[in-house]
Amino acid sequence: MALVTEDFWPQGDFVAGAFGMPDVPRVRLPHPVAGTGVANMQLVAEKVADEILVALEGSTR
Repeated sequence: MALVTEDFWPQGDFVAGAFGMPDVPRVRLPHPVAGTGVANMQLVAEKVADEILVALEGSTR
């Protein structure tokens, strides 16, 4: 399972395919996340937490 920001989503497609894992579960994050402060990172985490759990479980909700 990978966390990938919007700006790097196409590169994530390429890397996953290059490593023979085109269907690797990924969760899309807003860009940028790094350097945006603890409060913003907390908001992002709250927004994507359920998606992360679904990706780790390998199921859909």
